[in-house]
This record gives sequence, structure tokens and C-alpha cells, in this order.
Amino acid sequence: MAGLHREAGYPLSLLDPTAIRRIATGLGLRPTKQRGQNFVTDANTVRRIVAASGVGPDDVVLEIGPGLGSLTLGLLEVADAVVAVEIDELLAGALPATVAERMPERADALSVLTADALRVSTLPQDPTVVVANLPYNVSVPVLLHLLATFPSWQRGLVMVQLEVADRLVARPGSKIYGVPSVKMAWYAASSRVGTVPHSVFWPVPNVDSGLVAIHRRPAPDTTATRDQV
Repeated sequence: MAGLHREAGYPLSLLDPTAIRRIATGLGLRPTKQRGQNFVTDANTVRRIVAASGVGPDDVVLEIGPGLGSLTLGLLEVADAVVAVEIDELLAGALPATVAERMPERADALSVLTADALRVSTLPQDPTVVVANLPYNVSVPVLLHLLATFPSWQRGLVMVQLEVADRLVARPGSKIYGVPSVKMAWYAASSRVGTVPHSVFWPVPNVDSGLVAIHRRPAPDTTATRDQV
């Protein structure tokens, strides 16, 4: 594939730091903290995240916040299909071209929606797994919305700021147990399954991220609603 660039040790299909900078420069992209735009630049980390998600060849993945496509490409290596929801129009528009260039044989397995994950209500396919890279300020609302709106997915993996990850999985009696912990437990069992160092992101954030595995619970035997919890 002429025109592709990679650093030593990086699989050609996945994005390396050089490719990420090249794509960002071509788009005139200036990542913003408001939207949590920190992109994974390490292929080994991408593969580790994909492995932790448990995604397999029969899965339809709903990916929230694909950004420049680092994780999208890793998911397309193993999943049946990926439905990516991206709020940034510039990034959403560029993602299909990135996949077509890096992994042309899987381009038809990708669907991209330009939408706010907090408001999306319909998808082209029913997801079986959710994989999300979420800014700390919207992580809990987005997860609760996806759990309530798309009952087809039974498990997921989210990458959030380490402090938020700890709060999501906190148990009763813990010093950090609070509203996020209670609301998550209403729908799903959650557990920490890894840490992603801040050094593998561009731009480099101030803190590490945590990986949280989610497994949907059976519906509670109560007449209470999510908003009443």
C-alpha cells in the first residue's frame, strides 16, 4: 500500500504515532479537552484493550468516541461489524477513509454515525458489545443511556479517567462509593480490568485511564425507574 507510513514494530493496519499525527495534521485537528480528545498511539495497547473487551467474530460492536480510529481498527480485526458513534463531525467524516486506507478488506464492516451518544436512539445494527472511550464528565450519563436504550448488548468495556473508573466499580462501604456506583449497579456488574498509562495517548493527559468491564444484570424486580435510583 503505497503512501502508508509506520514505525518499526507497528502492524501496518493499526495506527502508529506518525500516522496519527499525519491524519490530525491533514484534518487541521486541534484536540480539545472538552470532548476528551486524547488518542491512543500504541498498537500494543490497542490490542490489549480489544482483548479485554472479549470481542469475537460474531459480535457487533457499538464504539463510542472512535476519534481518529486507533481502537476502531483493532476492533475491526476481530469483530463482525463496528458501529461507531462520533460527536465531532470532522472526525466522523474522516474515519471511513482511514479504515479504507489501512484495512480496505474490512471497510464495509464499519458504520459511522455523527451523533451525541447521549441522544442516539437508533442504530443500523443491534450491538452485542459496547466499547467506549469516554470523557470523565459524561461517562456515567452515556453508559446509563446506552444501557437503557439498547438492551441487545450484554457486555462492554469502557476506558475512563482512572478516578472515574474506581468510582464506577466501588462497592458499598468504600470511601469512594457514591451516586455513580449506585447508578451503574442498577443495570450492570462492573469491575476494573486494567490501567492504560497516560504516556500512550496524544495529546498526553495528566492522569492514567482505567478499563472497566461491564456485564448487564437481569432487570431488577421493582417498579422503580432508573431516574428514581
